[in-house]
Amino acid sequence: MILTMSGVLLLGVIVFLFFRKDGLKVSHALVCALFGFYLASSAIAPSIKAGGASLASLIGGIKI
Repeated sequence: MILTMSGVLLLGVIVFLFFRKDGLKVSHALVCALFGFYLASSAIAPSIKAGGASLASLIGGIKI
């Protein structure tokens, strides 16, 4: 678990730096994909999924 969380944090920082520095390149996209896989297997994955579902229902409920 500790290894997974440290991997998530490291890849998250790298992804953030890639976005800040310049456009997203192929190598950057691969790091983003790895970040997603590590994040999906972490302990906060259910919270992220619930937050995404909540946001989707909020947006879906907006009447224009």
